[in-house]
Amino acid sequence: MGGQPLFILNEDADRTKGKDAQSSNISAGKAVSESVRTTLGPRGMDKMLVSDDGDVVITNDGATILQEMDIEHPAAQMIVEVAETQEEDVGDGTTTASVLAGQLLAQAEDLLDDDVHPTTIVEGYHEAAQLAQEAIENEVLADELDDEQLLKVAKTSMTGKGTGDIAGDVLAQAVVEAVRQVESDDGVDRDAIALQTQIGASSSATELVEGVIVDEEPAHENMPRSVDDGAVAAIDGAIELRESSIDAEYNVTNVDQLNAALDAEEEELAGYAEALSELGVEIVFTSDDIDDRVVAHLAKAGILAFEDVSDDDLSAVISASGASRVSGVNDLDSDDLGSASVHVEKYGDEELAFVEGSEAETVTVFARGSTEHVVDEVERALKDALDVVTAALDKGGVVPGAGATEIAISAYVREQSASIEGRKQLAVDAFADAVDVLPRTLAENTGMDPIDALVDLRAEHEGGNLAGLISEGQTGVVADPLEYGVLDPAAVKREAVDSATEAATMIVRIDDVISSS
Repeated sequence: MGGQPLFILNEDADRTKGKDAQSSNISAGKAVSESVRTTLGPRGMDKMLVSDDGDVVITNDGATILQEMDIEHPAAQMIVEVAETQEEDVGDGTTTASVLAGQLLAQAEDLLDDDVHPTTIVEGYHEAAQLAQEAIENEVLADELDDEQLLKVAKTSMTGKGTGDIAGDVLAQAVVEAVRQVESDDGVDRDAIALQTQIGASSSATELVEGVIVDEEPAHENMPRSVDDGAVAAIDGAIELRESSIDAEYNVTNVDQLNAALDAEEEELAGYAEALSELGVEIVFTSDDIDDRVVAHLAKAGILAFEDVSDDDLSAVISASGASRVSGVNDLDSDDLGSASVHVEKYGDEELAFVEGSEAETVTVFARGSTEHVVDEVERALKDALDVVTAALDKGGVVPGAGATEIAISAYVREQSASIEGRKQLAVDAFADAVDVLPRTLAENTGMDPIDALVDLRAEHEGGNLAGLISEGQTGVVADPLEYGVLDPAAVKREAVDSATEAATMIVRIDDVISSS
């Protein structure tokens, strides 16, 4: 080429190669992981996140924290994706997965400094992850779970999320009842469980509604506010004057003709209310407007009506009542009617309609909280609890919590690594060391000495005893988590191992970062 340099990249592009690229990516991943590490466990601390608009979020939920943080570094974004994947698949364990991914990167950094090739680290990590899955299977307590075990799973998930002991019992009970309501031979229909929040009471006032809650008020103040076992009509459209399909002009030459036209309109509108009344309809939900004159006739007939209901809410009402969706009053017949009890409650300036049916396919957890921040955190806690109880039923049982399973994983991986030859064994052992960060972090956040706690845990495990780190009083103790009712879904552990390993190995394999301006 005559000694002339060949330029492939734009002159404004930045490129980082080799160990500099690896170090930068690993440091970014570790930084994100460390940002949520102090939130792990029942004594985990909260984070206050303030947006540019001044909106404040106070939480210790790992997924929420990482979603709210404005993270730009691509490697750090991979750790955020770990949390998102964990949240989508099993609903909890996001902090666990993020912390584990960060520690896997820290261990990989030490291996790279010792000239262990990235490919060797990746292979070792994947083999160790398979061993970890075997260890988790060995710890599974039961596939068939009773309500008492599910209550423990739900409460374990919510512990440390600001729900308190008394409220935690109430919330856990609501969660288990909700899941059992939508359970069938095909599994749990998680989408059939809705969450509705309302400020104005303590979280212990949370209750389960066998149906749905619609954020709407009656179309007229004189309509009844409560109807028991009433016939329900669900109309996907408006109740108003019909529009002509052709453009036409009417020439009105006197008052009688005008009055006749108005009388015809009034007769048509009154006819809608009369038709509904003759069918025995007592409750009407429409997705569009109801003409004010129709509303007045409905109120006079004692029919409770709600207008401009969202499509999602209308679908939920149909699910709760068994009604059929029709496009208009003229298309409605008795076979299209459902049945439900509806009562309207007022909370401050807001009104909510509770729609409950004996054949309801949807249930709603009505969550309460004294302030906006409290109710937001209760909502997050309930969502996680619903997800983990569902995962426990649908995806393979439960394992001991409080760090007991993690100690079993690290011990099993170390034991099996003795049969692995070459430098890959170093990566497998490093994986086991990384898993130890989880009980160590639990100890730190509980106020225990992490080294002493880890030594005691290992000693108990080697002695054949089940042991975890239990928060008790002002600190923690090493004890049997089953005695304290601390249970986690096995699916949460499996997913955390898989997603953390995938993210860490992906970052370790990168040795060239090219960014264009």
